[in-house]
This record gives sequence, structure tokens and C-alpha cells, in this order.
Amino acid sequence: MTTTVIAPPAAPPPPPSRRRRGRLLAAGLVLLLAASAAVYWLTRDTDDGGYDPDAPYLDASRPVAERVDDLLGRMTLDEKIGQMTQAERREVTTGDVTTYALGSLLSGGGSVPADNTPQGWADMYDGFQTEALATRLRIPMIYGVDAVHGHNNVSGATIFPHNIGLGATRDPQLVRKIGEAVATEVVATGLDWDFAPCLCVARDTRWGRTYESFGEDPEIASSMTTIVTGLQGEQLGGPNSVLATAKHYVGDGGTLGGKDQGDAQISEEELRKVHLPPFQAAVKAGVGSVMVSFSSFNGEKLHGHRYLLTDVLKGELGFTGFVVSDWNAIDQIDGVRDAFTPAEVSTAINAGIDMVMVPERWREFIGVLRDEVNAGTVPMSRIDDANRRILTKKFELGMFERPLADRSQFDQVGSAAHRELARQAVRRSQVLLKNAGGVLPLKPKTGKVFVAGRNADDIGNQSGGWTLTWQGKSGPITEGTTILQGIKEAVEPGGTVTYSADGSGLNRGYDVAIAVLGETPYAEYEGDRPDGVKLDKVDLDTLATLRKAGVPVVVVLVSGRPVDISAQLPQVQGLVAAWLPGTEGAGVADVLFGAYAPTGKLPMSWPATAAQEPINTGDEKTPLFAYGYGLTY
Repeated sequence: MTTTVIAPPAAPPPPPSRRRRGRLLAAGLVLLLAASAAVYWLTRDTDDGGYDPDAPYLDASRPVAERVDDLLGRMTLDEKIGQMTQAERREVTTGDVTTYALGSLLSGGGSVPADNTPQGWADMYDGFQTEALATRLRIPMIYGVDAVHGHNNVSGATIFPHNIGLGATRDPQLVRKIGEAVATEVVATGLDWDFAPCLCVARDTRWGRTYESFGEDPEIASSMTTIVTGLQGEQLGGPNSVLATAKHYVGDGGTLGGKDQGDAQISEEELRKVHLPPFQAAVKAGVGSVMVSFSSFNGEKLHGHRYLLTDVLKGELGFTGFVVSDWNAIDQIDGVRDAFTPAEVSTAINAGIDMVMVPERWREFIGVLRDEVNAGTVPMSRIDDANRRILTKKFELGMFERPLADRSQFDQVGSAAHRELARQAVRRSQVLLKNAGGVLPLKPKTGKVFVAGRNADDIGNQSGGWTLTWQGKSGPITEGTTILQGIKEAVEPGGTVTYSADGSGLNRGYDVAIAVLGETPYAEYEGDRPDGVKLDKVDLDTLATLRKAGVPVVVVLVSGRPVDISAQLPQVQGLVAAWLPGTEGAGVADVLFGAYAPTGKLPMSWPATAAQEPINTGDEKTPLFAYGYGLTY
């Protein structure tokens, strides 16, 4: 046998910076890319067809569909399955992206690089992307993150109000601008894909994800799909364009008892009337991806629901992007969370899921799917369709031409302009529910103001869940302005502001007491409140202490949903729903002190008692405050 030694082709030049051609990378990154590529070319199988720089799929002048077809024709089954696999960044080791040709990575809530700065994120992203570019066909990986109210995993990012507050603004153009700002901050850290917006229609405030909803009426969520255009731009691949995700499809806001990951026991007519319209609007807006809900529709898990995923979403609605699963959700199809069974994997893929989020057990998933394809249980036509959808979005984003991080916009993360936009959103989201005797607005720069409540001076509490960590956390977790700081800015130095978290120290010498009460951070199922959403003992004791002093009391509720306050309402002169305002708490003070009149309207019916749940506009129940209610000055 004669052995022929074939010299490897020269390593390719470093790809240009994503979204800005020709921008030079840091010297160390260039060396890393060149070294990785060289190692690949020296060790690859020379019978695999190799990399062809003149291949049609690498020609940006060709139509996307033609490029996709050419690339698909060159891919092996393993490469196609790799494109359909999404792993968590913490669950891959050096070389895995190359070895398994992984198509996507993600950061779950709180999954951040050791250097949680824009540069740290860009360095992490480029490291993974370099591995993707060392694969046989050099297909870029796409990186997803839950930037659901700002780029909320990143320290120092602008944190906007959660969706429930944005729904109160009734301002689709403001929401589009927020989408643009979020996209800019996401792009500034190198990432491509945002798992937002959440288009659920929340019909029960006991549900722990209520604050991720724009409200109880499908019209609000449908109108707010302007955020899709804000995130993606008029078309994918433009400056500061990221892939948007409409989630969670479909009916998760209508589960029995408001149970997260529960069962929507409703008719198809109600599903189509209440829960489907926002997704229809998102598809019309060109949303690039759709994430499936953990929940069920009349007992059948959405992740295996071929009728709703393929027939309705892809067929009837004409969705041409790709469908991604939620975190390990395919493991719930059979009701047993233990392993990805062949039946679960084949059911999910055949139902219409294109990319599978399998954060920790992605190797297991790859093996099971390969076996199912080889057994004929999952047809190659379904694998090719999934790849075609995924690759189309990568081409449209320009990732093959600009795969690496654009490092020119680090200063956009938490910029003054974005914080001012967030402050505007905060003041537009405030809903004035009670104003007895015209206690509001308060006089700025004069008077003696007493502030109490654990949510008054806590950036973590006012930001809520999905902020730096999955469930969120109390305390000074990131940069921003608390509500107390905003009040001081409005009053001092002409007046006096005194703060006591528990309300102690108040006397008749003060003009007003502002009690900032409500919820502390939570997310998803940990936020479910099957017995109703109530003020806890800490808040009730604070309020009782304030009332004893005999001065007017204004309650500001920081919460992700309506709170049962019926018993306390007669005891206070003013009540404002501030929702979860994010890092710019001064926007709350802007309304309290009359710099801006309140314009927010309730995006949900406010229950009079927990026993009324669920309560929605149009039913026969009488709420404490009706959907659409909101006073002004």
C-alpha cells in the first residue's frame, strides 16, 4: 500500500467582524482562529470533500434559497442533526462545537461568562464561533439568550419594564423602540438570537409568568408585536439585527388554575380567539423563530402536537422560520422526566420542532435522533426541512459573511440613551388606581416626604425575575436608579426625604408617606400562587405602622401582576400600580411628583378577591378595577 501525503490547504483568513466588514479583531483572537483552523485542516479526513471557498453556499450574491440547497447537498446526517441541536454553554467543553457540529448554544438565566461585561461576552461568543468555523463546512453556530426585558443577563445592561408594564402603556411604537435598544445591546455583546417576545395572553394572575405577558386581551399582545421589527429590523441582517422569538406557542396563559406548564382545558375556538392571534401577528411581522410552550392543550403536550405546530403554525399561518423547543421540554412528552426516549424524540421532530433545546443532555439527544432517522421513524425529508429553516435564518442574518462579534458598540450596553428610553417606558406604564382628595401629584422640590417599604430602595426587587439570574434576586444586583433615589431626585434639596423600610419613625410632621410594597423576584413555576396573589406579613405590617401616624398614605405596588389589596384600599389615599419597572425607578417618581401625568391603563382585570380568579373582561364577575381602568391628573 502506498501512502500519499497531501499538504493541507492554507488556513483561511479570519472572517470579518459581524455586521461591520473589515473591522480588525484583537490580535489574540486572530491567532486563536488561525490555530484552530490549522489544527482542523491537519487532522481532518481528506476524503470528506473538504472546504471549497468557491462553493455556491459561500457566495453572498446568490439567492438564499440557492445557497441553502447547495449547503444541504453537502451535509452529512450527523452535520444536519448537529444543526438541530442546542446546548447550554456551561455543558460543552473545548472542541465540542467542532466535534459535534453543534448548530446553536444558549445562555440560560444566570449563565454568564466569568467576565460578565460586554467584552467578556464577545470573547466567549467568538471562542465558540471559532470552533464552529473549524467544522468541515464552516457553518456558524447561532447563540440564543433570554433578553426578555433588556439584555438582562449582562451586568450593567438597561433593564426595561417587564411586558405587563409595557402592556399598560398601550404604545406599540414605544415598544418597537425598546426592541431596537435591546437588539443593539445584544449585538454589542456579540450574540445573534433573542428568546423574546413572550406573546402569551395571561388569563389568570395566579400564573407565575403573568408579568411576561402584555395582558389578558389578545389585542394588546398582537399590537405589541412591533417589538419583533424592533429586534430584527425591517429585515434580518441589517445593522443591530437579532433573530426574534415568539413564545410560548400556544395557550400557556390559559392553563387550568394558572398552573405553569399546566393544561389549557379550553376549546379550539377559544384557543384561536384568545391565544393564537398574537402569534399570527408575529408571523405577519416576519418573526424568525417560534418557541413551543411546556404546557398542554387538552391533555396533549404542545411539544408533540403536530396539528398545532405543523398544520396550524407552519401551514395555516404560513410560518417560514424555525421552531425551537423549550428547556428539555421534549422529555415531558411521555409524562416521565428521565431520558429522551426514542418515541419522545421522534414525536417532537415529526410534530414540527426544528431545533431542540437540550441544554445538558445534548449528546444523548444526538444519539437517539440519529438512531430514529436510521430506523426510518423520522424521515430525512423532516430533517432536511428543519435544516433548511435553520440555515435560511443564518444566511439571512449574514452570519456566513460576518460570523464574529462586532466590538465597536460596547458603550451601548446600559447607555444613557437607552436608560432614558427605559425611564420613559416606566412613567408611561404607571397606572393610577386611586387618588382620594387629589393627594397626587405630590409637590416637587418642597415638602417633607416619608418613604417606606422593602421595594423602595431595591433594584433587584423592582426588576423582578429574569434579571442577572433566572429567578431574579433582591438587592443591588446591577446598575440603575431605585424608586427611592428617584423620589430624592424629585424632592431634594428643596424638601426632605426620610426612608425607613419598616415604616418606623413616621409622625405628623410629614406631608405624605409613600409605601413601596408588593412582590419580590420570581420566575416561571416558582412564581405560581394557587391561593391568590396577596401582600405578605412584612408589607401588611409596614402599612399598618404608617397608618398609625395619621398622615396621607400613597401605596406604590411593585409587582408582576395585580395584588389583592381590597381590604387595604379604604385605608390609603393613593394607589399606583408600578409593575416591575426595571433599572430606571426615577420614572415612577416622575409620575408621583407630576413631571408627567399618569397615562397607563390596566392590561388585566384587577380581582376584588382571590376567589374570583380567573377574571377577565367580558365575563360576569365584577373586578376591583376593570380592564382598561386608569386615572390621570
